[in-house]
Amino acid sequence: MANTASARKRARQAEKRRLRNKSYKTRFKNAVKKVLKAIERGDRENIEELLKQAISAIDKAAQKGVIHKNQAARRKSRLMTKVNAFLAQK
Repeated sequence: MANTASARKRARQAEKRRLRNKSYKTRFKNAVKKVLKAIERGDRENIEELLKQAISAIDKAAQKGVIHKNQAARRKSRLMTKVNAFLAQK
């Protein structure tokens, strides 16, 4: 446990940030999972909208500093590759 007042404050701040970061991370992971499940189901109608939401959630997480901007770019790239491969199929 923190001994000084400043250390206690930093612990409180860190806990607040951890919970905030967790919500952004959960949000974008769930959005990505929805896109991947749509690919599995073969749901061509909704995949565009789900992809748009997933990319938005990833960008928001990167903007807030939850994930690094390069990680966001990599995740979006891999997701787009999977979606484009799915849409290229007949």
